[in-house]
Parts: sequence; structure tokens; C-alpha cells
Amino acid sequence: MVPKIRRGSRTHGLLVYLYGPGKRDEHIDAHLVGSWDGFAPDPGRDTSPDPDPKVTLARLAAALDLRVKQAGTKAPAQHVWHCSVRTDPGDRTLTDAEWNTVARRLVQTVNLAPEGDPDGCRWVAVRHADDHIHIVATMIRGDLRRPRMNYDFKKAQAECRRIEKEWGLRQLKPGDGTGAKTPTSAERFKAERTGRPEAPRETLREAVRQALAGAANEEEFFTRLREAGLRVKIRNAPSGDALGYNVAIPGDRNRDREPIWFAGSTLAPDLSLPKIRRLADGTLDQTAPSSASGGRPEWSPPARERRNATGIAERAATLLDSGDDEAAAQLVGVGELLDAVAQTSPAATRAELAAAARAFERATRSHVRAERADTRAVRSAARGIIQAGSAFGRGEDGGTTAMLVSTLVLVALAAARWHSARGHAQQAHASRQTAEHLRAAYRQAAATPMQALRDQGRALPEAERRTHEATIRAALPEQGLQADNSSTKTHALTATLAQAEKAGHDPKALLQQAIDMRELDTAEDVNDVLVWRLRRLAQLPAHPGVTRRPQAGTSQPKSAAKRTSNRTAPTAAARPAAFDPRHRTPRR
Repeated sequence: MVPKIRRGSRTHGLLVYLYGPGKRDEHIDAHLVGSWDGFAPDPGRDTSPDPDPKVTLARLAAALDLRVKQAGTKAPAQHVWHCSVRTDPGDRTLTDAEWNTVARRLVQTVNLAPEGDPDGCRWVAVRHADDHIHIVATMIRGDLRRPRMNYDFKKAQAECRRIEKEWGLRQLKPGDGTGAKTPTSAERFKAERTGRPEAPRETLREAVRQALAGAANEEEFFTRLREAGLRVKIRNAPSGDALGYNVAIPGDRNRDREPIWFAGSTLAPDLSLPKIRRLADGTLDQTAPSSASGGRPEWSPPARERRNATGIAERAATLLDSGDDEAAAQLVGVGELLDAVAQTSPAATRAELAAAARAFERATRSHVRAERADTRAVRSAARGIIQAGSAFGRGEDGGTTAMLVSTLVLVALAAARWHSARGHAQQAHASRQTAEHLRAAYRQAAATPMQALRDQGRALPEAERRTHEATIRAALPEQGLQADNSSTKTHALTATLAQAEKAGHDPKALLQQAIDMRELDTAEDVNDVLVWRLRRLAQLPAHPGVTRRPQAGTSQPKSAAKRTSNRTAPTAAARPAAFDPRHRTPRR
């Protein structure tokens, strides 16, 4: 049940709309379901002889405005309180009597008409559709004073949550006032008329977030907005410094044929330029260093940056699991990372990844403020992915996409726990939705490389396969893993352990290191998660059949016979990268 509150100055004009046909003839059988005294004239169902709806409507408006006229200049200019209340599409249809109860409870909870107060404000509830009503009240009491209506929106929301629980309706998540503004009905209708899939403010909000993902400085941020095809208007101080910005969709104009501009702050609370600077923690004027380093395999740029981002995402999940408020900044960085991955991933996974990024947008905002958090590493990862360009979804690129998305699932679930611990119901729900979209994307990205790994696992000599299955069973006894030939559950994991051993690693030590990185309880498939952790730690190709190309000046790994150490040091890929202010890359 969703209440939406507005204020206005024209009682008669609002009633004309509510009792009219609507903008698209959507108003049907408009009538009162409640009023301040139960005897207000009803233009929709006036039973007097030869009723004239216009006359009755004028009488109703005059009755509502009586105290406003009596108060004279003491009445506020915006004296009309208008609240629409809508049930969820899956809810049952409420009766007129039930809607009357809803209206009475709301005007009482916001202090318009307290129970038993003869001086309460005058109000009516109009129903012209099955799923919602409109409450119209004039904000002058019988003693000609204004009602005290602090936090009326929060109070109305809380009352709707109580009604949902009591009446068995769908229980929505309580908000905290940090959500982005939803499109108005006028914006939605215009989008439908012009054939747009969504309102311009939604399109612009997503475009701004994508342009922000990993941007090195403000100039690059604004350049990306223009490259995305948006109109950009920057507001500058006399000194020339940018104070803010506005964006518009080309061709989106008002009735005067002028562009319809949206300031960043009107798209979302955290997209104003000052808040972007604050949330980025000073990283907007820095750039990411190259991920290449001596002694590491020379993967393709998209694959290399996805490997780097996977390690940084693991660290973000660990910070979120720590429960520290400083992890709030990591959420913002993870949002940028999701935007970057969605923009550069192959078509097969792009839709689900874009949906994940859009859902997580709600999880990036709360009232928790991180004072000392450093987001440079995660923003660096997002920037590296953008600069490396699009992955093709084949070979190593496709495998590292699966590797990264598998980790991002765990990050989204860690975010859900972090928000739930603070009572952020909407953000926790958005995080869980993100995880579901990421799981769908993972299944698409991982299908080919995981099948190839399973085939390799089945092709191992029986003795070697049984040895590695015993290692897995000893490390993960609670998983109930089977080592018989009929089991296909661990084929990809056994193949990975076999390849790691051939590369010179101790399989037992490496597997334990992968298990100890962080919890596995929330993993949909523990084997898949461990496969990707092992392949990243051991610097194995993410897609079987891809040959590692050592960088110039480095040598091939020694054989397993010559490397007998039982300990595997953390690789550079497992450590988060950081921005180096001395390293400057050309602007895109």
C-alpha cells in the first residue's frame, strides 16, 4: 500500500480532476468513500432531485474551503493536502468501507483529524478506481489554527505498513527517505505517448551512473555524458569552478519547445556534483595504474581487469561482513563496478548485469556515512574495466566474466546482510534482487567454461581424480561430496586442482587458502565459487584451452616436481589495486 502526498492551492480544481474522466478515461464511477462528518455532498452519487454534478462539486469544494476562507490571510497559500493511497497489483480489491477506514486512519495519524477532535480539519476520500483512493483535506482546523503535521509522509508510510500487516496485504519495505524520486504520472504518460520504455528521469539516472563509473576526473565524467548522447549544461562559479550540472535527453522538450533539464540532485540524492565529490572520497581527480606487473601472465586487457576486479570485490565483501559503518563507501564503489561490468560485458549477459546494476543503485544509498573509508581500489577496478573495453564473452574474456560475476553475487549478499543489520529494508531487498540478477548472468557466462572444466575432470586418470576428490572431501566434509565415477559434482574442481598441481602449487594448501578467503554459506554452488578462487589464486586460465602468455623478461613456472613448497603466497591479483596519483593516463 503506497501513499503519495502532495500539497496544492486549488481545492475545486483538484476535485474537478478526481471526478472527471482522467487523462485517458481511466476514472470510473468516481464517488466518496468517506468524509470528515459522513454527510459531505457527493458529486458522483448525488441522489437529490435533478442533481447537477457541477453544482454538487461546487458545494463540496465550498464546504472543504469554509475554514480556509474564515482564516483569511492566516491560511497558508498551499492549503490543500492531497494523498493518494494505492494497493499492490497482487492485493485483493478493498471495499468502500475498508477504504473509508484507511482514509480515517491516515488523516488521524498525520494529525489532520485526530479521533474525537471536533476541530479537526475537513477532508474527503474519493474513489474512482478499484485499487486506490485520493484523500483531499484543507489544512485549517475548526479553531482556525494550522494542524501540526511534521513528518506526515513518514507517519503515513508507517500507518500503511500497519494496515498491510493487519489486513493480510502485501507488506512493502519501509523506506528511509534516501530513495530516488520516482517519475510523476505526467512523466509516465508522456513516455507512453512518445514510445519511450521509461520516463526520461530514469533513463538519465542510469546514464549518469554509467558515466560516473570509474571516471578519473570531472572533465572525463562530463565527457562521458556527452559521448552517451546527452545534453550537458554545467553551472560554473565566477572562478570557473563547476558548481553543478544539468542533463537532458535530446528531443525531450516541454510545451514551449525548450529542453527539459534535470539537475543531478533531482535524479537521485547522491548524484549532485558536491555529493559525487564527497562519495568518491577525492578520487575523481586521480586515475588507475596499469594492472600489469612483472612476472604475471599477460592476459587480454578485458580479462586482466576482470581478474583484478575479482580480488577487489572479494575485499569489499570482507569489509561488508565486518559490519563496520565504513563499508558504506564500499557500496558506492560496488555500484560503479556493476555499472562498468554491465557496460562492457557481452550481449548474452548484458541484460541481467544491467538489471543487477539498476537494482543495486538503491542499495548504495542510506543515512550511514563513512568518514574514513578508502574507495580508491574499487573505483580503480571500475575504471580499469571501462578502459579495457568490451569483452567478447568467448575464451578467457568469458571465463573471467564468470569469475567476477560469481564473486559479485557474494558481494551483493554481504550487502544485504549489512543493510539488514541496520534496518535498511529497501536496501537489503535491492541487494537480494541484485544477487538474483547476478546469478542469472553467472549461469549464462559460466556455462561454456564450466562445461569444459567438467569434461577435463572426467578425462583425468582415475587414480589422479580420486586423489583430488579425497582432498576435496577432507577439506569440505559438510558438503557430502562423493568420489565415485557417477558423481559429476566435483569434476570442474578436481580438474582445477590437477592443473594447479601441474603449475607447481600444493593442491591441499591452495584449496584451504581458497576456503579461508571468506565464508561459503551463501554460495549457491560451493564448487563453482572455489573453482574461480583457485584459478585466480593459481593464475590459471579462466577458460580451459587458453594458453598463458608470460610477459617479456619472465620465465615459465617451474614444474611441480621442482616446486615442493606446501604454502602458497597470496598473488598480486588477490590484493586490491590502488590509485597512484603520479600515474596519469590520457583522457578518453
